[in-house]
Amino acid sequence: MTSQKEILLGKETTYCEEYNPSILYPIPRIKGRSSFTPAPFQGYDLWRIYELTYLNPNGLPQCCMATIKVPCTSAFIIESKSLKLYLGSFSQTIFSSNDEVRTVIAKDLKEMLVCDVEVKIFPIATRSMPIIGFDSPLLENESAAKEFKFKNFEVCPQLLKLMENGPRISESLNTNIFRSRCPVTGQPDYASVEVSYVGPKIDHVSLLAYLVSYRRHQGFHEQCVEQIFTDIHNILKPDELTVTACFTRRGGIDISPVRSNANMFDDPIRTPRQ
Repeated sequence: MTSQKEILLGKETTYCEEYNPSILYPIPRIKGRSSFTPAPFQGYDLWRIYELTYLNPNGLPQCCMATIKVPCTSAFIIESKSLKLYLGSFSQTIFSSNDEVRTVIAKDLKEMLVCDVEVKIFPIATRSMPIIGFDSPLLENESAAKEFKFKNFEVCPQLLKLMENGPRISESLNTNIFRSRCPVTGQPDYASVEVSYVGPKIDHVSLLAYLVSYRRHQGFHEQCVEQIFTDIHNILKPDELTVTACFTRRGGIDISPVRSNANMFDDPIRTPRQ
């Protein structure tokens, strides 16, 4: 599929106002996983859409929000700019209801990604997507982080360490200073990242230094989370591990990938920057 048209990201494009599913551009998931061998995990990518609009049968514009949940087992991911342009093509198209819009999006993405996709539509007047924020300890507030010299800005798994003689523990830790770069345009992508685990106690500053080492890394959002999960899983060997990254929005869309080997894990929250 991907060989039949060029990727739109980073290029001048025409904004279509009439429904056009051909804009969607799929990228094989394997492409983002080619630089490492992922550890076993489950999870999904949660897209939040803030600028969805269409016309009702009377021609009156309708505005709503949406979420799209794509399982991490899908053969493809959707390139973000193509998703933005696809949803923008609804703007001058008549639909009978939010439910019809939901059905159309789910059908188109299922065909493109070769998997079932969960789509939900929300009226703007509701608090269906509340802003919350992580309540786990912030890694950059660690006292030891003030003395640590951060020198690695390319992915460096060797930074990860366990606490010497540390106990087995269940804890969650987060940071707001995660940054990576788009593999196509090189533009920066910002996120809040939470790591939850059960196992030998992780050295907090080493985890922060490892996450900071993505600062110049060029990778898709989904791939970054999978590599973080894999490195922590393979090097520190926790019994359970969940990694969630809440990336800031672009073009009225944000994405929060979550990867886990736990029996149960929470949906990604919507952070203040989203």
